[in-house]
Amino acid sequence: MVLLAAAVCTRSGKALVSRQFVEMIKSRIEGLLAAFPKLLTGGRQHTFVETESVRYVYQPLDKVYMLLITTKASNILEDLETLRLFSRVIPEYCRSMEESEIQENAFNLIFAFDEIVALGYRESVNLAQIRTFVEMDSHEEKVYRAVRETQEREAKTKMKEKAKELQRKRYEESKRGGKSPGFSSSSGGFGNSSGFGSSNNFTSSSTVSESITTVPQETRSSLVRPSGPNRAMKLGSKAKDVDSFVDQLKSEGEQVTSANDSSTKMAPVSTPQVDMEPVHVVLSEDIVVRAGRDGGLHNMEVQGILKLRISDPEHGMIRIQVENQDTRPIQLQTHPNVDRELWRSCSQIGMKMANKPFPPNTDVGVLKWRFQTSDDTFIPISINCWPQENGAGGCDVNIEYTLENTDMELTDVTITIPLASGAPPPIINDCEGEHEYDRVHCALIWRIPVIDQNASSAAMDFTARGNPDNFFPVRVNFSSTKSYCNLKVSGVLSIKDSAPVIYSSETCLKTNLYEID
Repeated sequence: MVLLAAAVCTRSGKALVSRQFVEMIKSRIEGLLAAFPKLLTGGRQHTFVETESVRYVYQPLDKVYMLLITTKASNILEDLETLRLFSRVIPEYCRSMEESEIQENAFNLIFAFDEIVALGYRESVNLAQIRTFVEMDSHEEKVYRAVRETQEREAKTKMKEKAKELQRKRYEESKRGGKSPGFSSSSGGFGNSSGFGSSNNFTSSSTVSESITTVPQETRSSLVRPSGPNRAMKLGSKAKDVDSFVDQLKSEGEQVTSANDSSTKMAPVSTPQVDMEPVHVVLSEDIVVRAGRDGGLHNMEVQGILKLRISDPEHGMIRIQVENQDTRPIQLQTHPNVDRELWRSCSQIGMKMANKPFPPNTDVGVLKWRFQTSDDTFIPISINCWPQENGAGGCDVNIEYTLENTDMELTDVTITIPLASGAPPPIINDCEGEHEYDRVHCALIWRIPVIDQNASSAAMDFTARGNPDNFFPVRVNFSSTKSYCNLKVSGVLSIKDSAPVIYSSETCLKTNLYEID
């Protein structure tokens, strides 16, 4: 299937939203959309119509059409399946099929279209994944906001308590400091024949005396000013209050990042500092895994991209030599501006126009690859979570991991096990590695710095309240400086004299979703 464009147009052929997935000039797409209504025959229901060069696959949506423009060689069944997904996306962002509503949500629709199709080929996504990708939902952001809200609530509570304590201290200080001066001032007021001043002082002293009688003896003794240094609240003590509050949160299992070390906490620890040469190559991969709690792999997908960054325009005329030593069925796809014949013949990436350099000072994606399977022999790491009811309203849970692909090295591994809502912290019986109780999200986090062939398996045993279903889905996060697919850049050559060019490279693999349900 090669999808040329996707558009939402009116009955007269006016384009409301249009997205091209291959190189196409504006006049060409406008002509194709304008010709579409003229090809429709009245009184008959169709799902597609063809011309000499393209095929229109469409679906009426009230006053508009959801239209796909494909090549005539495209598989019509795949086209219809893709059309149905496009048609389901539009009501997701538009409450009605009016022109104003569609144009108002044009950007969201375009972002959703890009998640469905990439470079003319259908992506393996569903409506829920599209919604998540477009919203750019971040679990780390939710955790940060939840912790921040908890800190703010605790800070407000402590602030109110401090305010009450400070008000009480001021009241007691004014009471002790104003008693004798008040009476002397009252006498002085009578002597000076100042009736108003004398009356006010007497009333204030009487009020203080009455309040003293209502205070218990224990409270009164505790509020007596000490003879030593002044312990009243000072501006300089704010830092100590904050430190004690942060220590309290840490003791409860919260992750707290101060303003001074926020940059250190947010930066990935395992990411090495790469000295970038004028030619820098990045091989980036995202992995998605969905596995069952009783074993078996539902789906696994690895998507990778090779990005090129030229910081010196003098090095723009180059070719990149790529070695593919992977025996698995990996789908490879080059950018439309890359010379495909050069790629097929000698696995080199170069511009289609030989006299045109790569664009400088920007990250250019030149090669994409994808690997998809449901064969559990290809899974990088397996998780076995075994909860068993103990008859006391809880479960004894044993969870272990095994590195199935021993050629990989996983760093910053976190395994998150959900717990029953409102349950107390679990009791850890045995754990290889570090563990942490996330009170906000009611989850147990197991941290392993490195998993490789030397430390390929470990287990944790704990007891927690709940039933076996409460401990799923188990989520895994990790990163790696080794790619899953065995692709690598073996060299960079100059087009002028075929001389080798000095380049730098980095490889990163991270989890997009790794779930055992």
